[in-house]
Amino acid sequence: MDVDHSGNAVGQRRYILFLLFLVSVLSYIDRTILSILQVPIKADLGLSDAQLGALTGLSFALFYATLALPIARLADRTVRKRLVAGSLAIWSGMTALTGLATNFAGLVFFRIGVAVGEAGSIPATHSMIADIYPPKSRATALAFWGLSLPAGLMLGYSASGALEQAVGWRWAFFIIGLAGLILAPIVWLTMREPVRGRYDPSPALNEAPPTMAAAVRHLWGIRTFRYLTAAGALHAFAWYSVNAWSAPFYVRVHGMTLGQASYYLAVLNGVGSALGMYLGGRLADYYGSRDARARPRVVAVALAVMVPCALLQYLADSSALSIAMGAVSLTMMLVYYGPIIAIAQMLVPANMRAFTSAVLMLVLNLFGLGLGPLVTGYLSDMLVSHYGLAADSLRYAISFSVLFSGAAAWLFWRAGASLPGEMLQESGRAAPAAIRAQA
Repeated sequence: MDVDHSGNAVGQRRYILFLLFLVSVLSYIDRTILSILQVPIKADLGLSDAQLGALTGLSFALFYATLALPIARLADRTVRKRLVAGSLAIWSGMTALTGLATNFAGLVFFRIGVAVGEAGSIPATHSMIADIYPPKSRATALAFWGLSLPAGLMLGYSASGALEQAVGWRWAFFIIGLAGLILAPIVWLTMREPVRGRYDPSPALNEAPPTMAAAVRHLWGIRTFRYLTAAGALHAFAWYSVNAWSAPFYVRVHGMTLGQASYYLAVLNGVGSALGMYLGGRLADYYGSRDARARPRVVAVALAVMVPCALLQYLADSSALSIAMGAVSLTMMLVYYGPIIAIAQMLVPANMRAFTSAVLMLVLNLFGLGLGPLVTGYLSDMLVSHYGLAADSLRYAISFSVLFSGAAAWLFWRAGASLPGEMLQESGRAAPAAIRAQA
């Protein structure tokens, strides 16, 4: 069995984290490419904003989020690196085939295929990182891994725009999908499986996972997890809407070319989002080690700053002011990523970590990814058809979605109050017995 029983080699730990980082980079590139290429795809296939919203959101989220639950159960029982490598191969293959689509139904089919593949990666990844880094540095490690998001967005925005101009949108999908097919066997053959539950306080935490029903009941009984999940879902609604519609916004409202919009968004996401994500993890670990309540409250403060800046970004008439406010808002928007995952992992034992991440991602993706881009696209269509706002429909539709992050900030602040008493790693509670009692 491909298991690393030493578990303490710094070089091996960093290599595992680096490979997981690369896998996640390709994941976000594969998601971003459709957001950029929807401009030529819309012109080529004659799609509406609502259809594009369904493609970038709902059709992906339904399968991605729901399939993550059974696959996460498997990740809590078996060799996780195989799930990651297999998932990478599936979604990369479906991305490469997306260029063959000739209508909306074909695009939906291939996006579902991408979602099926990506469903197996993140829960297993979160579980592996929790087993190679101790709780005191876990948010920082997750924040480093989370830098794959802005890196993937930056590469996705820049590469998609350049490839579309050079070879067209169909070949762009094929070339980007091919990169993942090359990396998949490297992950399978060279990554070593971490020891499960290495940093947990009690050997009892290595027991077999509880039943799904018992695990769900246990999670529902954790007040902090309920606050985190609700806050993350509301903020994800805003973030996925912004991510899906920013390129069309700058093309339609500010008159940029697709190449210009993709360049600016690549810089904003690559630099601003990376900075915010890294600082979120570092600040959560730094202040959280002194006061556990600070872990989610770092996020609350960041979102309170982000909302007014994002509204200025989409309502300003000046392109320069919009880009400047976008740099601030995108930096603050990604502060939540490392802390929300790290806190969720602190609330449960090792044999529930992949499943816990899957439940968290289920809610965030169904509400955020599934509804955010779709509702924003539908609202944009409605503003055009009912109010004649052809030029400014996206301006107001995206601004509406940003308001959801304001409610998320309040919930993240509330999560801080219950967190100190519910942190599993610091209290050493015998969680598995408590979970079994619920079954």
